[in-house]
Amino acid sequence: MLRSHYLSFTILGVLALNACQTNNNTNTLPILGNRHVEEVIVDGKTTTDTVYHQIAEFSFTNQDGEEITNEDVRGKVYVADFFFTSCPTICPIMKKQMLRVFEAYKDNPDFMILSHTIDPEYDTVALLKDYSLRLGIEDASTWNFLTGEQEKIFEIGQTSYLTTAMDDKNEPGGFLHSGAFVLIDRAGRIRGIYDGTKETQVNVLIKDLPKLLNNNENSNK
Repeated sequence: MLRSHYLSFTILGVLALNACQTNNNTNTLPILGNRHVEEVIVDGKTTTDTVYHQIAEFSFTNQDGEEITNEDVRGKVYVADFFFTSCPTICPIMKKQMLRVFEAYKDNPDFMILSHTIDPEYDTVALLKDYSLRLGIEDASTWNFLTGEQEKIFEIGQTSYLTTAMDDKNEPGGFLHSGAFVLIDRAGRIRGIYDGTKETQVNVLIKDLPKLLNNNENSNK
């Protein structure tokens, strides 16, 4: 239980930081995660360059049986989350809120949603397709429901998206995961983390998205 409380506290801390940084009057969003400075030589001169945390390479399968990798979201703005279809607690709330995001930006070709199941043994491609159709998502052009190797899903959730996704038999449904909606920019960097179970936080996400969608910087990075 200590592990669960610690992870929940960590995510809440990031959410609180994000809320403080995004609820301002500027048209920019912070770049979240670790960063470091590297020295590079340009035209014989040594300069420094800041390297930001980015989403690691991945390969998962969507509800249509198609392979989805970093190449499919390169140059796009997307929102990622983690769920499982038999979740008895927060997932139905999260999907109701994510539908609001989908409806707001489904017609923008530069926008996508990646929802990762943390129970791939149960959530087969066929089941994810049925689940998506029941939500009213007819195809995967914008919203992808992803499955794959469980350990890789856990790993990318915790180390790349900086959210909680793991087995925990003490939790309802047998898994521990946060309700975070993670906003990723065109360069694969985290620009916001929002509580997907709270309408007010999702309202902020919906308002923040144009700050990235209307900005093409770093789209080829």
